[in-house]
Amino acid sequence: MSGLRVVPTWRHGQERLYVCLTDGRNIAWYDREAGRVNLLSDERRDDVLETLRPFLTGPVTVGPPPVPTPAELARLTLHPDDDLAPNRPGEALLVALDRDPGPAHRLRPDPRRRALTAEQTVGDALDHLDGAGWHALHSVPLPGGDRLHHLLIGPGGLFCVHSLYARKQKVLVADPMITLGRREPQPLLRRLRADADRASYALTAEVRPVLALTEPADVRTTAAPREVHILRDQDLDGLSRLGGVLKPADVEALHAMARDRNTWGRV
Repeated sequence: MSGLRVVPTWRHGQERLYVCLTDGRNIAWYDREAGRVNLLSDERRDDVLETLRPFLTGPVTVGPPPVPTPAELARLTLHPDDDLAPNRPGEALLVALDRDPGPAHRLRPDPRRRALTAEQTVGDALDHLDGAGWHALHSVPLPGGDRLHHLLIGPGGLFCVHSLYARKQKVLVADPMITLGRREPQPLLRRLRADADRASYALTAEVRPVLALTEPADVRTTAAPREVHILRDQDLDGLSRLGGVLKPADVEALHAMARDRNTWGRV
């Protein structure tokens, strides 16, 4: 027995099969779309191919990764349990609802499901920026049970994005308070700035806060919020037009750092 195992991952609808050692470290991966098996070390070549044999479809090219960057190598050495990149939008809520779906019949909709809809809507919009040199991470866990809904990294910098379900509701922004319809105002912008500050500390780089509203009927502000971007979900693609802050190598390095769960352990 080679002691190797295959771990499938999906990102933006594309599948990769990673070959891992017993301690979880990756030593190779199979890119089915490119028809290529990438080896980090040629010493286990035969074992890797034997382990992947049931998964190979058609002829493949075998060799070292094409010009790997330091960030890519750092990502590949992550233990699967420490890699946040596979997290789906709303990952924490999906897990919570799976463990405790709540009563089948209730008088009012489960607020967790509305929150999940918001995170999925915003997360999908952010994932579509991937081709423009951006990377989005979702449901990033923080100490104390907190989490960042989304973290966006790209040429225009780093953004901590908080999703808020606001479908067909009027939204009043009176910094730091946010009021949805007739509900009580909540100091959401204060929390969002605090989340961005924690992310800045963890990544040693400026992270700017963004509040993403899903399908609001109307948005009014009493004054421009301090340091916070407030966007509707359909306007999030405007972030892709921002640039001039980070070089591609810096984007990849920060993404590799941010996707490591251990980065967030002391913020």
